[in-house]
Amino acid sequence: MSSGLTMNAVERNRLLTAYPDVFHRSFMQRWGLLLISAAVLVYLAFCFAFFNVIPTFVNGNWDRAAIYVQDWYSWRAQPRLRFQNDQVVPQWTSRRQYPEGAEIYWLKPSADGRRYTVTFGSDGDRLEVSPSRVDVYIDGKLYPVTITRDRASLPADAPVQMQQDDNKVNVYYGFSGQAEIRTSQVYVQRRFLGWANFFFDTQSPFWGRSLPEVVGLMFSGARLDANQSNASLALDNFLNNASWQHGDILSKLMQTLVMAFVGTLFGTLVAFPLAFIAARNIMRNRAVNWATKRLFDFLRSIDMLIWALFFTRAFGPGPLPGIAAIFFTDTGALGKVYAEALENIDDKQREGVKSVGAAPVAVQRFGVVPQVLPVFISQSLYFWESNTRSATVIGAVGAGGIGLKLLESMKTNSDWDKVAYMVLLILLVVFAFDNLSNALRSRVMGKKNH
Repeated sequence: MSSGLTMNAVERNRLLTAYPDVFHRSFMQRWGLLLISAAVLVYLAFCFAFFNVIPTFVNGNWDRAAIYVQDWYSWRAQPRLRFQNDQVVPQWTSRRQYPEGAEIYWLKPSADGRRYTVTFGSDGDRLEVSPSRVDVYIDGKLYPVTITRDRASLPADAPVQMQQDDNKVNVYYGFSGQAEIRTSQVYVQRRFLGWANFFFDTQSPFWGRSLPEVVGLMFSGARLDANQSNASLALDNFLNNASWQHGDILSKLMQTLVMAFVGTLFGTLVAFPLAFIAARNIMRNRAVNWATKRLFDFLRSIDMLIWALFFTRAFGPGPLPGIAAIFFTDTGALGKVYAEALENIDDKQREGVKSVGAAPVAVQRFGVVPQVLPVFISQSLYFWESNTRSATVIGAVGAGGIGLKLLESMKTNSDWDKVAYMVLLILLVVFAFDNLSNALRSRVMGKKNH
């Protein structure tokens, strides 16, 4: 067996002569991959050091990030229990989740109004709040926090869930919430799964009702408003929900879609004729070719976001700057793509139309357009799909649409559940438009979806 696999000197020399590149590789062929890998590692190490990646991660506010993530799938009730005239008076934030005078099971006043009990979970974790002292119960054990004019003081045997922060005391109950005990108030954050009052706000007659109750009222119950049906009232209450503002958000989402569609449409209509001027095999004037291509370079080299900032300053906030930004950017990008497609057409078809004496316009119409039209439509559909996402970003700088609404909710630093809602809407729309665009492109290019 071994003798059959042994190569004699004559055969070896023949192979060396016939395939010198295989047996005598250059330095880069032998070591190129290793050198490139080493260079990439050195570059990444430099980037880590230059941008302070590791210290940034170490010093990041991960606890705050965790709270923001929790806010995406849960909600916080945030009453402030203020100390006024030896009484405890609850005050609520603007996004109040309970109607005036509602009985709240986890926030109970005493008979004399001098104390409030805040319950966290079902394990006996709670706060007994009074103007001079807050009794903190953790795992059933009492830890009293005394309150003076200048300071809230942590007890000596306090667990790790309680921390002294200058003149205030912070109490943490995990996901259930936390409390900040100050000299003049106790700021409570009580957390629950889900999105509070997503369908109806506290002013709606449908608030607090179960889904079967709402459906029953909509189709068979007595009218809650004499001027309209219950179904109409429910839709109106949903769209005009003061907390979630569904009507305004959906309106801004439609505005974003219109921006993307109109901007892409205008860009396509303008890029189409300009591409024929830029193509060297269509327009024989080199100076005109050069000038048109440089126009495309100028329009697409400036980012869409920069165009949006420019037009926002020129026209003010609204969808018009967004449409103009998409139009300018897409005219440059589509014009370049269209011109390159035209320069790669098969001239035989055009020459055939020209040979029968057709006019120049007819030559382009019947000899060129049928070749490039599927490519043009496919590219325009792709840009339309992409601009649906881009319109959200440029909206955040004042160009209107849901992007501006998204930025406003982020700035409050407390409406992250609403941010999650808008992000989900954007994802659903992008997913739908992606599938629609793919289906249309496949049909235009003559392919079947499988």
